[in-house]
Amino acid sequence: MTIPDRLNSIRESITETAIDCGRDPSAIKLVAVSKRHSIASIGEAIKAGQHLFGENYIQEAAEKRKQIDSSAEFHFIGHVQTNKAKLAAELFTMIETVDRYKLAKVLNTQLEKLERNLNILIQVNIGRDEKKSGVEPEKAKELLEQIKPLSRLRPLGLMTIPPFTKNTEEVRNYFKKLYCLGKDLAKQKLFVDNMNIELSMGMSHDFKIAIEEGATIIRVGTAIFGARNDKT
Repeated sequence: MTIPDRLNSIRESITETAIDCGRDPSAIKLVAVSKRHSIASIGEAIKAGQHLFGENYIQEAAEKRKQIDSSAEFHFIGHVQTNKAKLAAELFTMIETVDRYKLAKVLNTQLEKLERNLNILIQVNIGRDEKKSGVEPEKAKELLEQIKPLSRLRPLGLMTIPPFTKNTEEVRNYFKKLYCLGKDLAKQKLFVDNMNIELSMGMSHDFKIAIEEGATIIRVGTAIFGARNDKT
């Protein structure tokens, strides 16, 4: 299958899944995860109507940004090192992986210099996986309270990467926990729009379950672009 064919298939799945669980398909954003994929592949996706992409490596994203149609938007979905915050603040329309105050503060300082605001999500380690980044669920409130005075950051919701499991009900439980945490934090007025918070959860293998459990952003790479080249 071509990239446009795969995109159409994913969009159809999003629509069908959303309708089946009583949700509006237009409320779900598809982030095409383009890390380690070529400029040509991203170009094919853009021609097929995809304009939102996800990158894990800041330097790679910087090189792509120079060559890609300005209509494309990029979310950062990898771990942000504070020494890369300046470049991150310039490149992305959203950083989905803010998980500590030190990073938030450095980002805000860089954004002040750029006179720019930036949408962010708080990454939550919902499965308490030692291999994953993210704030512990019970510390998400404290982090959001610390971020509130940082006027250039716009916290819109939460993001998670749960531990990989083939157990459908186990992964569903992780998504349910993030949904409930988001609702609880919204009641405490900790987001920019507490009536419509963003929940970024679900990837190629489990995005349908994530949609059923309230995802507003899904991150799909392999199912669109095929296997990636991880050689450096």
